[in-house]
Amino acid sequence: MGEAERELRRLLDIMAALRAPVGGCAWDVQQDFDSIAPYTIEEAYEVADAIARRDFAALPDELGDLLFQVVYHARMAEEAGLFGFAEVARAISDKMVRRHPHVFGAAAARDAGMQRVAWEAQKKAERVARAEGGTLAGIPLGLPALTRAHKLTARAARVGFDWPDAAAVLDKLDEEVAELRAELPGADPARLQDEVGDLLFVLANLARKLELDPEQCLRAANAKFARRFGFIEAGLAAQGREASEASLEEMEALWVAAKREERA
Repeated sequence: MGEAERELRRLLDIMAALRAPVGGCAWDVQQDFDSIAPYTIEEAYEVADAIARRDFAALPDELGDLLFQVVYHARMAEEAGLFGFAEVARAISDKMVRRHPHVFGAAAARDAGMQRVAWEAQKKAERVARAEGGTLAGIPLGLPALTRAHKLTARAARVGFDWPDAAAVLDKLDEEVAELRAELPGADPARLQDEVGDLLFVLANLARKLELDPEQCLRAANAKFARRFGFIEAGLAAQGREASEASLEEMEALWVAAKREERA
C-alpha cells in the first residue's frame, strides 16, 4: 500500500470514529446530508479562493477539507446502507474511463475541440440512460445562480436557441433595464425581484457570448470593490476618521483616487 492509500485509509477510519454512536463526536453524530451540504459548498469555494490567490501553500489544506466532505457524505451513506466510499471512487473512475475512450479505449486521439464535443455527447447519453429528459436536464439546482444561468443558456444554445451575437444580448439588456426603470415608481417587491432577475440572467448570457465566466467576472468585481473601499478607509484613517464620519462626496473623491492609483 502506497502513502496515498495509507493516508486515505487513515482518513476513512477517522471519519468512522467521529461518527461512532459510542465514543464519537456528538456534533458529527448529529449531522445528516442536508446539514453537511452547505459546508461542502463552502469548502469548494475555499479551494477556488486559494487558487485565485495563488496560495499554493494553503491549497493542500483546503483540498483536504473538501476531500473530508466527500468522505463525510460517503460515511453517512454507508451507515444508511446506500453506498460507501468505494462506490464513490468507482463511479468517478468508471465515468472518466467511459468519457475518455481516446485515452483508455480504441477511439482515435482527439484534439481539445473534438474531445469537448465527444464529452458532451457522452454526458447526454448518460442523462438518457438515467431517464433525464430534455435539453436542460442534469444542470444542478444547487449551482450558484450565475453559473447555472450560464450553463442553462449554453445548453439551450446547442439546439439553436440563442442570440446571434453579443450585440444582440446588449440590446436585450437595454430592454430589461427599461422594464426595470418602469417598475421603480411602484416599487412592488415581487415585480422588482422578477425584473432584477431578468437583468442578471441577461448579463450571464452576455458573459457567455463573450466567452467569459460570469462568476469569475463578478468575483473580480467584488475584489476590485473591496480593494478600492479599503483605500477609502485607509485614507480616512490617515485623517483620524472612520468611513461613517465621512460624507459621500469625500468617499467618492477617495474612490476616484483609488482608481487613478490602480491605473498608474
